[in-house]
Amino acid sequence: MSQSNYKINPSLALTLGDPAGIGTEVVLKALSDSQLQELNITVVGTKSIIVDTYTKLKSIEGIGKLVEPDELKILDVEIEASVKAAILPGEGNAASGTASFAYMEAAIAGAMAGKFDAIVTAPIAKSAWKAAGYDYPGQTELLAQKSGSKPVGMLFVAQSPHTGWMLRTLLATTHIPLSQVSQVLTPELMTQKLDLLVECLKNDFGIENAKIAIAGLNPHSGEQGQLGTEEQDWLIPWLENQRHRRPNLQLDGFIPPDTMWVKPGLAWYKNSQTQSSHDAYIALYHDQGLIPVKLMAFDRAVNTSIGLPFVRTSPDHGTAFDITGKGIADATSMKAAIELASSLSIQRLKQLTTFFITS
Repeated sequence: MSQSNYKINPSLALTLGDPAGIGTEVVLKALSDSQLQELNITVVGTKSIIVDTYTKLKSIEGIGKLVEPDELKILDVEIEASVKAAILPGEGNAASGTASFAYMEAAIAGAMAGKFDAIVTAPIAKSAWKAAGYDYPGQTELLAQKSGSKPVGMLFVAQSPHTGWMLRTLLATTHIPLSQVSQVLTPELMTQKLDLLVECLKNDFGIENAKIAIAGLNPHSGEQGQLGTEEQDWLIPWLENQRHRRPNLQLDGFIPPDTMWVKPGLAWYKNSQTQSSHDAYIALYHDQGLIPVKLMAFDRAVNTSIGLPFVRTSPDHGTAFDITGKGIADATSMKAAIELASSLSIQRLKQLTTFFITS
């Protein structure tokens, strides 16, 4: 069979997330899109909760379009009746944590068994997982443990609706206190994250010789040691080493954190061909990367876990317990997460198809 005649149709698992949050609502809204209905998507969750949520949302005047549960392919994850009864809309608790954890385990098991090429996850509440006895910082860490993947990275991806430009931001450190960042950052960690990013850009986005911008840690990137010494002590020597190690890349750093996002902002809002806009950006800690990402792309940014044996994406928002059941949750980011998961899966499957055809 020729490559041109081979239809690539990845299988996507879509988890409901915390059933006390807006996950089920944004899933029902997103999958009402006719284009997404053409994809091979299995919703992973408790069918009775999907039906109950659909019924409640349909009673809201002006709710808009929702996909009917009978039109969905559902991997029905059963939970005990007592657990379901204890799930309270708008209140994350041990019961909702138990359910959302079970959905993740089912999706991961399917992916590891080859049934799914990608997992798209609706938001969970870390506090609910903890209340249920699951001590994970988040879904990324569970995915890494269950798939045997280490290291992994959190890459945030968004495409501008104004210019079509693609923003890709990797976090070097993730969910840790700010006071721990300078201790957790090491040359070894930075090399791991850079390697993950380069591999992802090549395999998932087809970018071979990437231009990557890296933020400084301190204000003004330390200003030659006057505002912090990490840049002078080891970050700059590390970067010089990486430039020699990877001469095909353009590694620009360490860019003062307060100015690194000016050109991405111009590329996002005004001109996708902004001079010196980069293929990807590395932020050294959580808020350094996510404040600008959410300012530009709050309703369409997608969290992508890189370093896993399968694709994983998630909308860049939380459970939004305060608006659960009101029918006002925005499904834009969920749609973007599904579309990106499909696109990245197709890219990976194309590479496999090419390998087998040419071997």
